[in-house]
Amino acid sequence: MQAITPFIWLDGRVREAATLYAEVLPDSRVVDLPAGDGPAGSATVEVGGLQIILFDGGPMFPQTPAFSLSVPVETQEELDRIWDALIADGGAPSRCGWLTDPFGVSWQIVPTILPTLLGDPDPDRAARAQQAMLAMGRLDIAELERAADGS
Repeated sequence: MQAITPFIWLDGRVREAATLYAEVLPDSRVVDLPAGDGPAGSATVEVGGLQIILFDGGPMFPQTPAFSLSVPVETQEELDRIWDALIADGGAPSRCGWLTDPFGVSWQIVPTILPTLLGDPDPDRAARAQQAMLAMGRLDIAELERAADGS
């Protein structure tokens, strides 16, 4: 049993969110999904090994980018696949690898190389990588590496 379980308040579409997350994100699955066509109540989805409760609470408390879920990715192909799936059907890209999915939940799709580039012992290399990242919406791994290298 995990010690802390994120609880995300959605305005409907709980079943759809749980299904999308389980299909798109690595090491993810639907744990519990209410049956029927009525109000969804809540669902539990495991995302990247972390259980999250999705609650259909209505429009009273909308999501904001102040809370986001970060997904580490190894390759550009994985980044692109997840990014495209999460912005499809009403999601929206943002800056620096952030996006909002169709349910209003904010995500960061982050290449695992990014912390290494930003924490490079050469401050000029790290600054070039950071400047490149700040100019991007969807992160481009090759471009980040080229920027860090100064090319």
